[in-house]
Amino acid sequence: MYSAIWILVGLSLGSLPFSYWVGRLFLRADIRHYGDGNPGATNVLNAGGPVLFAIASLLDAFKAALPVCLAQAVSEINGWQLSLVAIAPLIGNVFSPFLRFHGGTGVAAVHGVWLGLTGWVGPVAIGVCFGLLFIFIRETPWCVIWGMLLFTGFMLLMQYSMSMVAVSVSHAAVMAYNRRKHFTHWPKLQQWLAAGSEKDNPGPPFHAR
Repeated sequence: MYSAIWILVGLSLGSLPFSYWVGRLFLRADIRHYGDGNPGATNVLNAGGPVLFAIASLLDAFKAALPVCLAQAVSEINGWQLSLVAIAPLIGNVFSPFLRFHGGTGVAAVHGVWLGLTGWVGPVAIGVCFGLLFIFIRETPWCVIWGMLLFTGFMLLMQYSMSMVAVSVSHAAVMAYNRRKHFTHWPKLQQWLAAGSEKDNPGPPFHAR
């Protein structure tokens, strides 16, 4: 009973499009007209700079952390029931009814959920995983998805419970579905790798006529 209530709270809070509202309130602009067209904090950065980006990111993270923290503190929910609560904010964020079910990418929301689940460990580990992938891959959607899978490996290595691992896998699946249009080709490598690849594979020989 209590877990169902907290799942609904997670869905509701997750659906609040704070980044979009920050753009409307402070910039008088629709941030979906910038960058990749998503109503997320990255396009607040593109439209308004780092200060508004920080505000939007913190709001999006806090809305996801709050139901996870409260479910544990108030109702003492844990295990698989807590897993469902932890998945709910991301689903609400990605499929926000305030934006006709086309919400943000969920990166800040995922960091918030893991802050509520593990304290600073989860968000830092996710950030490191994303950063490691970005060294080699220049496309953010690929970095995010492979980063979440790398984070899942970290969870298994550190012997977290399977209910926690399931949250990570579910987050990766929801974020991959939300970015599915970007996966029609292999990821593009960073310039330093691409240059090396071209040097090693100069292409077919030139035949003079």
